[in-house]
Amino acid sequence: MSDTQPPRSKDPLQGVTLEHIVTRLQAHYGWAALGALIDIRCFKQDPSIKSSLTFLRRTPWARSKVEELYRQLALHGHLDDSP
Repeated sequence: MSDTQPPRSKDPLQGVTLEHIVTRLQAHYGWAALGALIDIRCFKQDPSIKSSLTFLRRTPWARSKVEELYRQLALHGHLDDSP
């Protein structure tokens, strides 16, 4: 019998929740910088994880931008944890 495991996906979004993504980006950048990088009101006016999740779940174009930013940070090794 072999103890080899199936290959892991190289996609850093695999198995990661939207809440985890927003929380990590907020911790890494802070709300002000996050709002400057991705121009959406939920990051600029009275920001919170909850309001951001509500908006991002209903707005595919904004969610795509947030996921892409997370993906770039993860691929360049700027996120120190994994899901």
